[in-house]
Amino acid sequence: MTDLAEQPLAKIASRADYEAIPEAALAWHREGRGAALGTVVETWGSAPRPVGSQLAISGTSDMMGSVSGGCVESAVVAEALEAIGTGESRLLTYGVSDDDAFAVGLACGGTIRVLVEPIGALPETMLADLCEARAERRPVAYAVDTVTWQRRLDGPQDWPERFRLDRSGFEEDCFVAIHNPPLRMVVVGAVHIAQPLMQMAKLAGYDATLVDPREAFGSVERFPDARLVHDWPDDALSAHGLDQRTAVVTLTHDPKLDDPAIETALASDVFYLGCLGSSRTHAKRVDRLRAAGFDDRAIGRIHAPVGLDIGARSPAEIAVAIMAEITRVLRLG
Repeated sequence: MTDLAEQPLAKIASRADYEAIPEAALAWHREGRGAALGTVVETWGSAPRPVGSQLAISGTSDMMGSVSGGCVESAVVAEALEAIGTGESRLLTYGVSDDDAFAVGLACGGTIRVLVEPIGALPETMLADLCEARAERRPVAYAVDTVTWQRRLDGPQDWPERFRLDRSGFEEDCFVAIHNPPLRMVVVGAVHIAQPLMQMAKLAGYDATLVDPREAFGSVERFPDARLVHDWPDDALSAHGLDQRTAVVTLTHDPKLDDPAIETALASDVFYLGCLGSSRTHAKRVDRLRAAGFDDRAIGRIHAPVGLDIGARSPAEIAVAIMAEITRVLRLG
């Protein structure tokens, strides 16, 4: 088991793949400083932060994360420090006034319910197991019965709809906090469409990587803020790692570049594989894949021509169509 507490907190906090809030609480607890987690479990009205948002508080008043954008943080911190001392969890309800909501960018206020749990109240290895699953990109749900205070870790088979929608919430008296791995996207081909697509992917919350062995195409000048990999697509995708929270888009419609990426993606659990090219281009692609041993079921996973049919013409419009299709597959299956 990876001992996250042995890693410097600065390293944990700098990870790009997660908000490292549970990891911070675990580190503070193991350092002997005491720690608690505050989690938004219900909202009504225009709440500043969505259900599942978290705030970690140490026994020395260090904080990471947010449950309200600043509206009720001080009150939650006071409750957390008291809970660290007593070892008892508690459910808190706060009303956010219109003035406080406006200060954090909302038109009107609302009500939020916050679960505060001292880490010492959790079963001994539960938070460590949760953090290990997050570090390994394994989907995991933290479930706590707010009547009996019994806790457990569940998987996607237990809450398939919640995992698919990234939706934490109550099931009767049990609060289920969904910890899905961050979404990732691999774009193969540093063509014009990739420029707006990489930007849109980032705005939509994807950790995006652009793969193209042609350094003149995948240059920093053309993609100043992108993660660039100048390697052959099959090698790049294998090294990157592909899973159920990863989308792959191929844009070159050059078989030498696209086909190795497509074959690698089809051998994985990616939730989306989209390929640029006309219907005629895709028909030839299908013939090549069949010759390579892929059956109709595997080939049927490919979205081609890529993107929703919205009449897109410009690179930016095509990128919109691609992101729309990816979102539809992610959220609706």
